[in-house]
Amino acid sequence: MPEKPQATLAGPRRSRFSSIVFVVLSGVTLAACSGGDFGRVRQDALNDDMHRWMGAEATGSIGRQPSRFQLTDNERQLRDLAYPLIEPPHSRPAWKSVFGDYKPFAPPWRQKPAFDHSAYGRQLIDEPHRSDASRYAQLIDDVRDDITRFDPFFNTARQVFDLDSKRNASLKFVSDLSPRERSDAVARMEENTLIVQWVQQCLEQRIASYRWALEHLVIQAPDNMAADADRLIGHLAALTANPPVAATPVVGRALRTRG
Repeated sequence: MPEKPQATLAGPRRSRFSSIVFVVLSGVTLAACSGGDFGRVRQDALNDDMHRWMGAEATGSIGRQPSRFQLTDNERQLRDLAYPLIEPPHSRPAWKSVFGDYKPFAPPWRQKPAFDHSAYGRQLIDEPHRSDASRYAQLIDDVRDDITRFDPFFNTARQVFDLDSKRNASLKFVSDLSPRERSDAVARMEENTLIVQWVQQCLEQRIASYRWALEHLVIQAPDNMAADADRLIGHLAALTANPPVAATPVVGRALRTRG
């Protein structure tokens, strides 16, 4: 019997291989479109309410129903600015941003497993780097990014709280206020407060992570860059310990007002 030509098998294999190559190249193309600074989602890839889930997650964490009101511009900005501060630092390697590795997070008061302050440092130390200096540079960049994000977030929070105080004062003057409107208004004010507390607690966790990472970097690879990292971590800790807003606590302790 004559042998079957090998081309009859090569054709399907080539077709499958071409499909795989197309998918991979498409992913690389998408990365150029959607990858942003620090491995974050680029602003032009965001939809208006992509962070709305934070309010429902926050109120749901204490057994409350989320508000059905639409987000105001300030409330939307509050959530957009909060996300990079609640996302674990250095949690999305560059290759993951190709595939849009965006996901919700639980607030600190119900995170499982519990927060591990050594996770960031172990990842930073264990990842391959060209030099020890690049590890310090990564740590410094991560801390500096948080410092840069601090004022925009808390300035927006101050505006939201100011308008929420006016909203709360207005409730007793609204004619024909339905029970649903009242509950939605109260829920939205709780959402906004919880989101600020969420960021506050995540910042405290990040500082603990940065300090652990620096301490262990100094032991494993001493470098003069450690002084710069320590100064920046201290600055972030001072900002976080005394944020420029005062919020009535819904979970845990109150935020303190900067004097």
